[in-house]
Amino acid sequence: MSCLPRVHKAVEAARSHSIPVFWVIREHDPSGVDIEYTRQHLVSKGGGAGATLPGSEGAKLVNGLEVQKGEIVVIKKRFSGFFSTNLDLMLRRLGIKQVVLCGVQTPNCIRATAVDALALDYEVLILSDATASKSGAVQENNLEDMRCMGMKTVATQQWGASL
Repeated sequence: MSCLPRVHKAVEAARSHSIPVFWVIREHDPSGVDIEYTRQHLVSKGGGAGATLPGSEGAKLVNGLEVQKGEIVVIKKRFSGFFSTNLDLMLRRLGIKQVVLCGVQTPNCIRATAVDALALDYEVLILSDATASKSGAVQENNLEDMRCMGMKTVATQQWGASL
């Protein structure tokens, strides 16, 4: 995952400037009852929702990324970090007006979360080099689409230097 070093830098920058860090993780019930119909194929005949079962490797943060004391973990069931979670409630409670997004995959989780954040009137900033897609063309097309919707994209180093 080529964006991982910049995800690390983004998290470090947020922490060093006392910016709240939220970790959004996808997990599904072992029965698969909460997985979308397009991903039902991940549920085996004997149960289990593929790689995103609680405690499984697929539901863990990648090596080197760790939740620190005071950081919030949001468990999601769909692509967006806002859909059927309390993320909006917590951000509003903290008076947060801008969300800064990094992680994978840009056309799925990043984009769905970004669009929902925009719909909820947050300023949305996507760290273009701390996100990733299956190809450079898919990445750039999705970033351009989001810019056309009014979201901002910036490199991690530029964002960090602006804090």
